Amino acid sequence: MFVRIGAVVFGMVASGLSGAVLAQSAPDGDAARGQSLYESTGCYECHGFIGQGGAPGPAIAPPMPFEPFVLQLRQPRLVMIPYSEIVLSDQDAADIYAYLSSLPPPADPASIPLLQTMP
Repeated sequence: MFVRIGAVVFGMVASGLSGAVLAQSAPDGDAARGQSLYESTGCYECHGFIGQGGAPGPAIAPPMPFEPFVLQLRQPRLVMIPYSEIVLSDQDAADIYAYLSSLPPPADPASIPLLQTMP
């Protein structure tokens, strides 16, 4: 995950965006609407229903900072299709981000008893 975030941040800095842009917080979003958008636009097909990742998409919950999130959404790397503002507005992106941010973090593997009994 750090490699992915680092690559996006490096790309933003190299393209002339300042660190101040990265420090901005995400706009207010509606997590319930974001979940509906996440499902209706098919994000779950690659990233799983709770952003846990799958084939071919990486885990996206909890999400990276908002600005790199939108950059990836608008100008994706690799096989992801771009979602222009015509397809998903900035408010739609903020709502999806709010949904992903509302998801609890995955359990620590050390806290799962079954994983501790494996040889």
